[in-house]
Amino acid sequence: MRRAARVRDRGGMHLRAAAVPAALVTVGLVTLPLIDRYSAVDRPVDGLAATLVVTVAAMPALRRRWPAPALLAAASGASAYLIIGYPYGPILLPVAICVYAVARGRNPRRAAVWAVPALILLLGHVLVGGAGPGVAGLIPGTAWVIVPFTLGAARRLVVEAQQRERAEAERRIVDAERLRLAQEVHDVVGHGLAAIQMQADIALHLRATRPAMAHEALAAISAASAEALDELRVTLAAITPGDRAPAAGLARVGDLCERVRTAGVAVDLAVEGEPHPLPAAADLAAYRVVQEALTNVVKHSPHPRARVAIHHRPRGVDLRITNQTWDTAHADGFGITGMRRRVEHLGGCFAAGPAPGVFTVTATIPRELP
Repeated sequence: MRRAARVRDRGGMHLRAAAVPAALVTVGLVTLPLIDRYSAVDRPVDGLAATLVVTVAAMPALRRRWPAPALLAAASGASAYLIIGYPYGPILLPVAICVYAVARGRNPRRAAVWAVPALILLLGHVLVGGAGPGVAGLIPGTAWVIVPFTLGAARRLVVEAQQRERAEAERRIVDAERLRLAQEVHDVVGHGLAAIQMQADIALHLRATRPAMAHEALAAISAASAEALDELRVTLAAITPGDRAPAAGLARVGDLCERVRTAGVAVDLAVEGEPHPLPAAADLAAYRVVQEALTNVVKHSPHPRARVAIHHRPRGVDLRITNQTWDTAHADGFGITGMRRRVEHLGGCFAAGPAPGVFTVTATIPRELP
């Protein structure tokens, strides 16, 4: 089927390519007697004039494959037609089309290398006779080259600008997707590794004095690593075709808090309001904010205790994660920057920073996405 489609497309292209020369030949031959009837100073048209009209009109058929030779051949034929003394007419249209094709398909400098000789050939009849000397004889022939050349070059510039804009838009999309995936992997892997590190420290500290508790810590490490791998598979499944596992959301915040508790951090979870379904992007963003905030508690807070408050409202959901700290120095890292980017991208509000004795992360995520 694909081969048949390619054959049909190729056939359609050949028909379109042949339509222009066929139309030019028809127009040239039909108008040639009319031009001869109303021309009193030029040589009467004959079989040679018709032959030149057909030959020049056929040149645009080669404009896609051999644009420069087609232009020179068309200009030579039209110049011979005018030098002989035949009247001006549609024979100049093929020359204009070939000039346009050269300017459209090549950069301006390379196109000018071919357009200038074509212009000189076309103006040869001014020196030999036919149009008469002086500026009056130069203007018609020059216009048939300069005008299509300008149009072709302008069209090329427009197409190149569109291609650059399209490439830039695609690059921005790729960069945004790369950043999104980096943030997802950071949140998933960072949370799992933070829990694993804390449990590993506990196991190392208690392996000699309390082997049973060390064994519990190792079991927690195994569970945390398995959960992190499962969530990483879910994240990676979002960029691969086929069936996709359900993404994380606020419905899984209870499980998240339980995992953090097993890592040694006491977590108080408070949910207010009537839960309403959130759009998938908002639901995932809310979960990631809670996850990253608790991960920071595990990694950085000297006080292993945190409070998570979720307030469901008709127009959105409010999140507030606090933990006790005495460190007032703060600089946004990749995690907080990622949380802020997630929330603000959805049209919400985000804030994170220390206050006397506590560190607070707040986020408001609307239900109606921008």
